[in-house]
Amino acid sequence: MLKVERSDVMNFENAIRGARNPMNSWARMDSVTAPDGSFVMGENDLSLARKLACAGSDHRKFLRQIFVSLDITAPLYWWKEFDTYKVGTVANSTSTMHKVHAAPFTRADFSHDRLTDEGLFALDTLIAFLEKERQAFVETGERAHWHNIIQLLPSSYMQMRTVSLNYEVLINIYYARRTHKLAEWHTFCDWIRSLPYAEELILVKGEKKES
Repeated sequence: MLKVERSDVMNFENAIRGARNPMNSWARMDSVTAPDGSFVMGENDLSLARKLACAGSDHRKFLRQIFVSLDITAPLYWWKEFDTYKVGTVANSTSTMHKVHAAPFTRADFSHDRLTDEGLFALDTLIAFLEKERQAFVETGERAHWHNIIQLLPSSYMQMRTVSLNYEVLINIYYARRTHKLAEWHTFCDWIRSLPYAEELILVKGEKKES
């Protein structure tokens, strides 16, 4: 289970202008900002951007200046894999340390969409114990109950993080994870494909360089 919310793509215009700096070709810029605030690339800008994107990481530095911000809610086992991507990413998470006991535990707090009946029974049993310990901690403040929660919290526990990254990072993620056996990566890659100009600027690996 993975959910993406509040995604925002920023700095297209500045990134494209910077891509034209080496050849001083700013006069050829033909992109516009639509009334709804979205950036619409013109034919000239899109042609240059796609050519650079397909030419490899040394030539597509402008993609590192197209920024993306989003909220991701995903299980801890997925976040452990996402944390591989340290360069070009920033993430602020909700805190299990301070807030794990703030609300009752329910199934909705855990990734469980692919569990068997036996797996669901085991999860429900654990949830019942965690909830009992949560209530005991809230009532007594005794750290033993809190430690039981923290040390038994399964990796299926869902956590929300606000993440910022860029289009170059998304290229790396997409091609490294698009065939991964975790369903969460497929959901995330589907979201990547939905981004503005993803077809031209992100889904470029292995394409023949344009002349």
